[in-house]
Amino acid sequence: MSAVSVPGLENQLTEAKRNVFLLMAAQAIMGSAAPLSFSVGALAGYQLLGADKSLATAPTTGFNVGVALGAIAVALASRFLGRKASFMIGALLCSIGGGLAALALFRSEFWLFALGLMLIGLSGGFTQKIRFAAADASPSFYKPKAISLILAGGIISAIVGPQLAIFGKDFFAPVTFAGAFMALIPLGLIACIIMSFLKLPELNRASATSEPARPLRAIVTTRRFMTGMVCGIGSYALMTFMMIGAPLAMVIGCGFATELATLGIQWHVLAMFAPSFFTGMLISRFGAEKIVAAGLLLLMGCAIVAHMGIALWNFWAALVLLGVGWNFGFIGATSIVSSSYRPHEADKVQGFHDIALFGTVALSSFASGKVFIVWGWSVMSFVIWPVAGLCLLLVCSLLLKQRQTQKAL
Repeated sequence: MSAVSVPGLENQLTEAKRNVFLLMAAQAIMGSAAPLSFSVGALAGYQLLGADKSLATAPTTGFNVGVALGAIAVALASRFLGRKASFMIGALLCSIGGGLAALALFRSEFWLFALGLMLIGLSGGFTQKIRFAAADASPSFYKPKAISLILAGGIISAIVGPQLAIFGKDFFAPVTFAGAFMALIPLGLIACIIMSFLKLPELNRASATSEPARPLRAIVTTRRFMTGMVCGIGSYALMTFMMIGAPLAMVIGCGFATELATLGIQWHVLAMFAPSFFTGMLISRFGAEKIVAAGLLLLMGCAIVAHMGIALWNFWAALVLLGVGWNFGFIGATSIVSSSYRPHEADKVQGFHDIALFGTVALSSFASGKVFIVWGWSVMSFVIWPVAGLCLLLVCSLLLKQRQTQKAL
C-alpha cells in the first residue's frame, strides 16, 4: 500500500501540496529582497560613507539583524494571530522597508538606509518561517520535498532580485540604487495577496496528543538538534560572510563593473536554490547527514577556488560552489532539525533556532566588511576551513552514532 493510499492521508497530501505551491510563490517574490539587498547593500553603504569605509556592510548587517528579530516577531505573531496573518504582515514589512531604503538614498542618510534594510530583513525573518510552515503542514514522508520545493522558489528570486538591482540602479539617476529598492513596494503587496489564500493548520490546536510538550532545554540539548543547528548556522554564516564580501572585493578591490559583481551574485543565488529540485530526493535516498557533509565539502571547494586567484572566473566559480554548498548544508540541516521535535513543540524550537541562526549570520555579515577592509579577500576565504571542518566533524559523529545504534538493534 502506498503512503498516499492510507485513508485520510491523500486529502492531507493534496492540501499540503496546495499550501506548498502558494508558499513557494510567495517565497519566490519575497525572497528577491535578499539578493537585491546583498547585491547592492554594501555598495550603496560604501557610497553613502565618508572617508572611513569600514562600516560599508553595516546596512547588510542591519538586514541580518532584522532577520534575527523577525524570527522572534514571527513566532509571537504566529502564536497570537496565526501563521497566515503573520506571513501577510511580513510581506507588508518588505514594502515598507523598501520604501524607507529608497527614501534614505534620496536623502543620502546612511543610518536611515541601514534602518530600511533592517525592516526588509525583518520581513525576511517571516519569510524564513515559510520552509518550516510547509514542512509542518505536510505528512512526514513529504517533508523533505516540501522544504526543497519552497527553497526552489528562490530560483525566481535569484533572477528577479539581481535584475532589479541592475535595471533599477540608475532609474532615479543620479540617486543610485533607489529604483531597485522602490520595486520592493509592489512585490511585498503581491506576496501579501498570495498569502491570503493559504489554509495552514494551527499547530497548537491541531496537536491533540497525549504527550506533553517537552521543555525547550530538553529538545535543544539533544545531539540531533545541536548537530542540525550548528551545521545550519555554519553553512549560512559562511555563505553570508563570503557573499556580502564578494561584491566589495570585485568592485572596490579588483575594479570590476558593478553589473559584473551583481551577475556574480545572481549566479550564486541560482546555485543556492536550483539544486532544491532534487535535494529533497537526495535526502530521502541518502539521508540528511550525508547531504550536509557533501555541502560542507563544497564550501571547502569554494575556499580552494577563491585561494587560486582574483580573476572574474575565480569569483564567479567560488560563488557558485558557495551556493550549492549552502543548499546541501542548509536544507539537510533543516531536515535534521525538523525531525528533532514534535509538531506541538514547533514554534518555540523554531524561534530558538532562527534567533541563534540569524544572530550569528548578522555577526558574520558585519565581520565581512571589517575583514575585507583590513585583511582582504584571501583571508576571508581562509575562514571557511575551521568552520566547515568543525561542522563536518559533528555530522560525521552523528552518522557514527546512528550506525552504532543500528548495529545494537
